[in-house]
Amino acid sequence: VAADEGILHASGNGVPPVTKDYCIIYNSNWVSLPKSLDNATFRPLENLTSTVLCNSSEVPSGSMKDKAVVVMRGNCTFLEKARIAQSSGAKMLLIASKPRLSPLSDNKTDFEDVTIPVALIRYSDIVDMQLMLGSEVNVTLYSPPLPEFDYSMVVIFLIAVFTVALGGYWSGVAELENLKAIASPGERETRRKKEENVTFTPVTVILFVVICCVMLVLLYFFYKWLVYVIISVFCLASAMSLYNCLAALIGEISFGQCRIACCNKSIEVRLIFLAVFCIAAAVVWAVFRNEDRWAWILQNILGVAFCLNFIKTLKMPNFKSCVILLGLLLLYDVFFVFITPFITKNGASIMVEVAAGPFGNSEKLPVVIRVPRLEYSASTLCDMPFSLLGFGDIIVPGLLVAYCRRFDVQTSSSSVYYISCTIAYAIGMVLTFIVLALMKMGQPALLYLVPCTLITSSLVAWRRKEMKKFWKGSSYQVGWMP
Repeated sequence: VAADEGILHASGNGVPPVTKDYCIIYNSNWVSLPKSLDNATFRPLENLTSTVLCNSSEVPSGSMKDKAVVVMRGNCTFLEKARIAQSSGAKMLLIASKPRLSPLSDNKTDFEDVTIPVALIRYSDIVDMQLMLGSEVNVTLYSPPLPEFDYSMVVIFLIAVFTVALGGYWSGVAELENLKAIASPGERETRRKKEENVTFTPVTVILFVVICCVMLVLLYFFYKWLVYVIISVFCLASAMSLYNCLAALIGEISFGQCRIACCNKSIEVRLIFLAVFCIAAAVVWAVFRNEDRWAWILQNILGVAFCLNFIKTLKMPNFKSCVILLGLLLLYDVFFVFITPFITKNGASIMVEVAAGPFGNSEKLPVVIRVPRLEYSASTLCDMPFSLLGFGDIIVPGLLVAYCRRFDVQTSSSSVYYISCTIAYAIGMVLTFIVLALMKMGQPALLYLVPCTLITSSLVAWRRKEMKKFWKGSSYQVGWMP
């Protein structure tokens, strides 16, 4: 059964006429829709949502003739509704559904005698249409072809590569400061007290991946409660991350360092204002998170800060731990995207369901970079108005890039590991977008990012005859990490 997304274009009778587009689901096996509005025919809309059209006696005689008719879904089949509407003179049948839109799945042969377009539309859209356009509305259906490439992917690419490169560089700066502190015994203890890094060992890597798996499954079954927990955690973590990122920049500015004393400690006034600003940014996002026009910008700023702080704070002690982490998370990504559809009842992957909000939940997890799609299509209108990239697709390879940058600092290798791994990450992102454009379906980005970054780092270490040191980490990391 082929289920397709299309567009209902509605026009009011005002001067100039107010128009609006709505998502529809139709079956291309039954009828083909025009590819553009130029070839589409408008029909006056007859709102009969007070009936389900399971019996021809439910509709007054002549009320459907030469009109587009909308009725409620009800218990009878689409075929029964279509035959009644067609015999009553209707030129288009819209079936309003209160639940989530689902494919129209009757057999093609049963519809051979049905010549009018049949489409499924959200009941909430019909209500919105009456409120926005008035009682007299003309509608038509069309299905524009999917764009070969959406240029919002370019913005996603730039954000991802920038975040990974900057996070790796920041981690290298922190590593250089550590080395300087070691060279000056008087500063060593002070530096250790300021250090807020967490080092992953192979055991903690495995534990981390297990926690990710458990959390994803729990979100799938208890999404409507846990989504608010994740939103709260994101607000707290992103506010702290934004503070750490901006504080690092402010620390490079020499003026405005006046302090106030409190509880036997002194703190810079500018840092107090910075903390208030970061908390306010997170609170504003939390309140207006469902405002699609601009909230995505604030979410991306907070998300980039979160990823940067995570990459800088969480240290991989050696390449061995990087291989374990990236390998396990690659398997995790592939399993929950490609394997779970064979397990779930509705045949959807757990990863996609959680990302989209199971069962049509309006609340979305704030764990992605979102950029509005720049190419208009039915898919944009129906389910994915944004191009998405998960934080994990930035953080996980970013940890390897950060390790490469720190290894460059420790071995004075002129950033060759860091630059090579960053370029490999960019190539992996390009491969992801190419496969996405060819297959027209969401891809687990780690499937392409992990091999690109791991293989490139390994080749650089092998070519420089430093694989043993790169694999085990430097003696500095073993001896001085708290």
